[in-house]
Amino acid sequence: MATVVRLGTATPGGGFPVYGEAVARTINETDPSLEVTPRNTGGSTENVALLLGGHVDVALVAGEVAHEAWGGAGGPPADLRIVAAMYSTPGMFVLRADAPHRTIGDLRGKPVAFGARSSGLVILARYVLDGLGLDQQRDFQAVFLDRAVDGPAMVLDGRVAALWGGGIGWPGFTAVAAGPAGARFIAPDAGGIRKIQATYPFLKTMTVPAGSYPGQHAAIVSVGSWSVILARPALPEDTAYRFVRALHRGEAALAARLPQARETTVANTVAAAPSLALIHPGVLGYGAGSLTLRGVAGWRRW
Repeated sequence: MATVVRLGTATPGGGFPVYGEAVARTINETDPSLEVTPRNTGGSTENVALLLGGHVDVALVAGEVAHEAWGGAGGPPADLRIVAAMYSTPGMFVLRADAPHRTIGDLRGKPVAFGARSSGLVILARYVLDGLGLDQQRDFQAVFLDRAVDGPAMVLDGRVAALWGGGIGWPGFTAVAAGPAGARFIAPDAGGIRKIQATYPFLKTMTVPAGSYPGQHAAIVSVGSWSVILARPALPEDTAYRFVRALHRGEAALAARLPQARETTVANTVAAAPSLALIHPGVLGYGAGSLTLRGVAGWRRW
């Protein structure tokens, strides 16, 4: 009988459900002894609670939410370990190309959709704006969505001036960029990035390559973090080992299903982890046979 692995994703219309479905199909094809079953959830914040409660076995969590969980924001530090790095998530706004706004400051006082209520993207926006001296709710008419899929439509029909999101190939950005007016993207400028990182050094400089979205002809530089697959406390080492082994044996198939999943590699899992102690022991057992891990014991901590 196959070992069932319950995978928490997020609300339909965002990047996590698409990624989760690609991961499940890849692992199930690669290792028939596992049955990964994706489950839509409210997003990263809810996923942490579901993991701690044992309601899912693994879940997709944005880096900022993982950072807060490990640091004990609002409670004791969470005993959640990394199974894999998903992909990098540089944050930015998308607008219709015919909108007059050119900078983040131009969006002050305007209605802005920041994403699904418990999405990690909402928290990333909070950090970015705070680093710039702005408040998500005081300085904007903040809109929080019940479903991520509603955000692009609100931009296209003018109910909001902009939609916040992140990453390469994010469905919300693609939907706006494919609209009749096309899209414009707004990210912090170089001075803004320096200010943000002076306050929140765990946010890293990241680049969205040109051509990542329809009509995007230049690279976009912003800040963000790595989204990760986290495991519930006491997920058996053997299950984590088989999960990550199948995931990485199926890297080519996963990348073919979802371009941004090309970043889901053993090397990136090790590089994205704040410390080896936060990587699941079963994953370290697999990684030790795949990588040279010497010299990383003193890695940075968020």
